[in-house]
Amino acid sequence: MTETVAAIVAAHRAGSQSPAQTVARSFRRIREHDDPAIFISLREEDDLVAEAEALASKDPGALPLYGVPVAVKDNIDVAGLPTTAACPAYSYLPARDASVVARLRQAGAIVIGKTNLDQFATGLVGVRSPYGIPTNPMRADLIPGGSSSGSAVAVASGLVPLALGTDTAGSGRVPAMLNNIVGLKPSVGLVSSAGVVPACRTLDCVSIFSLTVDDAVAALTVMGGPDESDPFSRDRTLAKLGSFPTGLRLGVPRDGQLIFFGDKAQEAAYAAALEQWRALGATLVSFDLEPFYETARLLYEGPWVAERYLVIRNLLASQPDAIHPVTREITIAGGRLSAADTFAALYRLQELRHTTKHAFAGLDALVLPTAPTAYTTAQVLANPIELNSRLGTYTNFVNLLDLCGLALPAAIRADGIPFGITLLAPANRDALLASIGRVFHSKTKLPLGANRLAMPPLADTDASPTGDEIPVAVVGAHLSGMVLNGELQALGGRLLEATSTAPDYRLYALPTTPAKPGMLRVDAGSGTSIALEVWALPAATFGQFVAAIPPPLSIGTVRLKDGRGIKGFIVEAADIGSAKDISAFGGWRAYAARSVTTSPRHSGTPR
Repeated sequence: MTETVAAIVAAHRAGSQSPAQTVARSFRRIREHDDPAIFISLREEDDLVAEAEALASKDPGALPLYGVPVAVKDNIDVAGLPTTAACPAYSYLPARDASVVARLRQAGAIVIGKTNLDQFATGLVGVRSPYGIPTNPMRADLIPGGSSSGSAVAVASGLVPLALGTDTAGSGRVPAMLNNIVGLKPSVGLVSSAGVVPACRTLDCVSIFSLTVDDAVAALTVMGGPDESDPFSRDRTLAKLGSFPTGLRLGVPRDGQLIFFGDKAQEAAYAAALEQWRALGATLVSFDLEPFYETARLLYEGPWVAERYLVIRNLLASQPDAIHPVTREITIAGGRLSAADTFAALYRLQELRHTTKHAFAGLDALVLPTAPTAYTTAQVLANPIELNSRLGTYTNFVNLLDLCGLALPAAIRADGIPFGITLLAPANRDALLASIGRVFHSKTKLPLGANRLAMPPLADTDASPTGDEIPVAVVGAHLSGMVLNGELQALGGRLLEATSTAPDYRLYALPTTPAKPGMLRVDAGSGTSIALEVWALPAATFGQFVAAIPPPLSIGTVRLKDGRGIKGFIVEAADIGSAKDISAFGGWRAYAARSVTTSPRHSGTPR
C-alpha cells in the first residue's frame, strides 16, 4: 500500500508508481471526499502533473521526498497561492515560498494546496474560519481540532500523506489526536518560520502531520536547519533516529494532578497508554506538574497575547468586523497590556523555566495526554472560549519552556473518539522522542488515520554512525535512563546499540561524590565483559562533550566484544586506589540497581 511517505517514495523510485499518478490520485480523492472546508486554495492539477513529470529528469535517490504530495496550512507562504490566514481581508499574494516550503520542494515534494485553519492560528478547535469547518473523518460530530484543522483532516482522510501546520500553543498536537495521526512539534527555531504569518513570533513552530513517526522525521530532516532569512532561527542539531533505549525513564504527573474535566474514558485511555510504556520496559517516575500549569496560564493570561495583537492591529482598527468574533475578543486584549506587565511575566517565566528543568533530571521525556478530553462542534460553538482553553491544558506551556513534542495516537475509545499522548523533552531531543515514539505507535497496532490502514512494519534504524558522527562508548551515568544521559541528547547524540566490551576490563566504583564507575583495561582475556552503550555524537559537539569530562575519567579507546575499537570512558590504574571492584555485576546499571535495593540510605541513581 502506497499511503505513507516511505511507501510512496519507494514506489516512485522502483517505478511501480509515478509521481504524476500519485498527484492525480490526491486530486481524485479530494474531489471524491468532497469537503470544501479542508482546502482554502488548490493549485491547478495539470500544472502539478507537469511538475511531477519534470522530476523524472532528477536523481530519485537524491530526493528524500520524491514526488510526495504535501498540503500547507494557509498561514505559510506558497508562491502563486494567496496567504489568507483564514481571513479574506488579510489576504496577500506572496512573491516566494516560505523557507520550509522551498526546502520541501527541493527535496522533491509537490505542494497540492493551502489548508483551512482557525483564523490567524488562534484556537485549538478548528471552527473559527469563514471558510467553513472541516469534517472530522474519525467522527463527524467532533471538532477537527485547530488551529491546523485542514492539514490534520487532509492527512487523516488520505488526501495527502504529509501536511504542514503551525504550533504555538498546541495547534500541531491537538488536531493530531482528534484525527488519529502523528503530530511533530519541533524544538523552537529548529525549523525556519520565515514566510509564516506569526501568531506569537517568539514561540511559533512549523509542525508536521503524517501517518507515521518515520514520515514526520523524513520531513523534519529536510525542513530543519538554520535560515539566515529568519532572525528567530537557531542552529540546533537534529540527530538521526536511534535504537529504543534500555532503562527508559518517563515522567508522569503526581497522583491527583491530572485534569480530565470528568472524562473517565480519557482518563482510562491514558492509564492504558502508561501500561503500554511499562510493557516496553519504561520506568515511570512521578514529577510535579503544577509549575507547568502555571506556565500554560501565562500564554493567554499574560503578555504573549500582545504578539497576536501586533499581527492584526491595523486590521482591527480599520475592519474589525473582518475578524472572527472569538478571535477578535481574544486578540484585542493584547492591546491593553503594558511594558511593566510584559517584564513581570518574563521574570516569572524565567523562574518557571528554572523550576521545571529539574523535572527532567534523570528523565528521558514526559508522557502526558495530548488533550484532557474531546468536544463536539456543537459544544464548542456554544461555549467557544472555555472549551478551547481546556484543550490546551497539556500543550500551552510547551513552547514557553522551550520543549519539543511528539503527539502520538494511543487508542480509539469505545465511543469512537481518538485518544493520544504527547512526549515532551527539552529542546534538541527531537530525535530521541521520535526514536521512542515510533516504537510505541507501532506497538499499538492502531489503524492509520481515518481510513483504517494497517500499521506498516517498523523499519530498522541505522546502527552505524554517519560520516559526520563519532561513536562513543558510555558505561556510567550517561547510559540511557541515567542522570547524565540528557547531556548526550542535548548535544545531538543518538543511541546506536547496547553491547559490551571484550573480556579485557575491570569496573570500579570510584570513591567520588556522587559515585562514578571507572573502567580499567587489563591484560587481554583476564578481565570481564562490561555492559555499555554506543552513542553517536555529531563531530561538531564531540569536543564539547569530551572537554566537560571530569577527572579521574578520560576518553580512550575501548575494545568491544566484536573486536571494534571506539572512543569511550576509561580510567587509569593510578586513579583506582581503594575503589571497589564491581566487575562481577557486569555493568554500572546492574550495580546501581543492586545498590538501590540493598541500601536504605541510597538517595538516587549514581552519576
